[in-house]
Amino acid sequence: MKNKKYIFIIISIILIILAILFYSKSLASTKLDGIENFPDSYRPYLEELAKKHPNWKFTALYTNLDWKYAVDQENVFGKNLVPKNYSDNWKNTKPGEYNVEVDSGWVDSSRQAVEYCMDPRNFLNEVRVFQFEGLSYDSSTNNLDGIEKILYGTEFYNTKVSYYDSFGNTINMNGKYSDLILRGAVTSKVSPYHLASRIKQEVGPFLTHGSISGTVDGFRGLYNFYNIGATSSAEPMGAIKNGLSYARDGKGASQETKDKYLIPWNTKERAITGGAIFIGSSYINVGQNTIYLQKFDVNDDRGNDLFWHQYMTNVLAPYSESKSIYNGYLKTGILETSMTFIIPVYENMPNIMTQSPNINSSDFISDNTKVFCSGTNVNIRTGPSSSYEIIKTVSNPDKMTRIGKGRQLGEKWDKVVLENGIVGFIHQNYVTEVPQVQIEKIDISLDNKTLQKGENKQLQITISPQEASDHKVIYISNNPQVATVDDKGVIRGISQGVATITVKSVENDVQAQIEINVYSKVTGITLDQSQIYMQIEDTFKINANIEPADANDKKIIYTSQNNNIATIDENGIITAKQEGDTIIIASSNENNSIKVQCNLSVVRKMEDSEIHIDSSLNVNSLEISGIDYNENTASDILQKITTHLDLEIVNNKDKILKHTDLVGTGSKIRVKENGKILREYKIIIYGDVNGDGKIDSVDLLVLQRHILELEKLEQIYTKAGNINKNGKIPTSVDLLLIQRHILGLQLIEQ
Repeated sequence: MKNKKYIFIIISIILIILAILFYSKSLASTKLDGIENFPDSYRPYLEELAKKHPNWKFTALYTNLDWKYAVDQENVFGKNLVPKNYSDNWKNTKPGEYNVEVDSGWVDSSRQAVEYCMDPRNFLNEVRVFQFEGLSYDSSTNNLDGIEKILYGTEFYNTKVSYYDSFGNTINMNGKYSDLILRGAVTSKVSPYHLASRIKQEVGPFLTHGSISGTVDGFRGLYNFYNIGATSSAEPMGAIKNGLSYARDGKGASQETKDKYLIPWNTKERAITGGAIFIGSSYINVGQNTIYLQKFDVNDDRGNDLFWHQYMTNVLAPYSESKSIYNGYLKTGILETSMTFIIPVYENMPNIMTQSPNINSSDFISDNTKVFCSGTNVNIRTGPSSSYEIIKTVSNPDKMTRIGKGRQLGEKWDKVVLENGIVGFIHQNYVTEVPQVQIEKIDISLDNKTLQKGENKQLQITISPQEASDHKVIYISNNPQVATVDDKGVIRGISQGVATITVKSVENDVQAQIEINVYSKVTGITLDQSQIYMQIEDTFKINANIEPADANDKKIIYTSQNNNIATIDENGIITAKQEGDTIIIASSNENNSIKVQCNLSVVRKMEDSEIHIDSSLNVNSLEISGIDYNENTASDILQKITTHLDLEIVNNKDKILKHTDLVGTGSKIRVKENGKILREYKIIIYGDVNGDGKIDSVDLLVLQRHILELEKLEQIYTKAGNINKNGKIPTSVDLLLIQRHILGLQLIEQ
């Protein structure tokens, strides 16, 4: 019987132990990747971030800690500090604890401050989310340039390292601070950007800070860049001295520990690398691999021993450091790289986050009014000022619920909850209350849904019910390049195509649409030639263009006045038949009264042996390019042509050029026999769009006016303006290339 009692007791003890183990395991934190694994109150913020940065990844760290319990554990006197000069909303105001300096200039924080800083939802915006960034070294994204950009604005920036040894001697190193930080990152496997930001946070921008000056009495030649072991003390410079004491001997640590952390930190490299190893092994590699988790010890990877292993006492340290990291990444241009953010989740969290102590609750009247945004691209911010971070951008008629109506002095901001659950602040100028009687239906009418380019038409609308007929609507074109609509409902045809015009109620989602066709008539035709000289049996393609470029009917009808002299097919290819003159005509298929013509002379066939053009020139049918703009006198060009026939070069006004005259775009090389022109080549010098043989600011102005359709160029000059030589009409890119040529930055290839 006695043995049975002992067996029962043993079994009971085993069951209790198993229960404890099971309970402990059930409390263990878990990680789940993906926005879909976060609670509903997190998701809208993360979805906004994912829209801006598709390469960012988000991991939910379920702490399995009750929210109130976690806050209670952190809201202990001396565990979280704020500067003494902060407002009372930030400070512990309990009798006997109010304004008591835990460290020089630092006092205990209020519960509101702890709740605000601990609630991750307050910081799920593009800037502050970096307190949740994973902090491991990544060779593909971490580099010296990025470190320097983070150090910019401090005395560490682009600065070679020097320091004092214990005897006061100055030691100068060849490497810069960025070199030391990168080497420390590689060794410790901690992000160098995190290390650089941490140094800025801990010791500020100056090399004279006591923790790294090497000149503190009793601790000369010692350095602590991360203020490791710099616990608070009432002694003057107590925190700094405690940190330097750690730098000297690890505060009694074992030799094995000191060797691991390279203690003593009697050089700046040992301090930076050793401190990085400490951060990596003491925090990042034991589950505290974000700034947030280093401040708030809520991840149980060390085995349920929580809330004490905390790197810093400044309750706002994660908030401040996250902006430094963001700015560094922004300057480095690495925000779009793949990054992972590990974000804690607590049980029984409040629906609405704790408000920042900076925000005065008395500035708002409690409200529960349905409102909508009455502006375009209005920012929802984390606080009631444009200095706060943007969470989301909204436009009319996005709806929301106003939970706090602003009554501040000066600018007034309302606190709102968007339909997707995002809580933020919006400027009161862009908030309109949803009226009781709303628009239920919008009817649209238009006498003709086809507009001519440049034509205006008034859209007629009818609103139901009649009581809402004076309510505001907005007009939107889905394709303003085709048709625009103003705030009075006047539609204007801009270019050929189809556009949908939407009439939308400002106060709700009621809307109506109508599809508009814009027809662009042919107004003219241009030809790239006005006079052509061809030899019997030669072919030549003439190029015609319909104006405007967006005309609906671009078909051109080609004809020759005398098919015995020359014929032309539907593609504009001319075939010379016999000697003589004729006229080539290009007419619009839409309106045959719109036409243009060029003169054609067919002459005897020249043998290849009769003329030789140097291979440095590019001959394309009857056009010549490839002329060196530094050797473009008439004499320079004539020297590159060998023939027994007569040669002359005329400018674009048919004036014969002298040997020393410059040859420009539009000039013509004429091959003649007994005064009769046998062949005529047009010259193109890319960049010379006014034909004077130079490439200068005049060409920039002329081409710009052509692009803006202020003054049209003839076809040959348009070709000269196509610096890219891609056969397209000139654009602002070609303007830039001419400008770079003029400045000598990039010469135009001919």
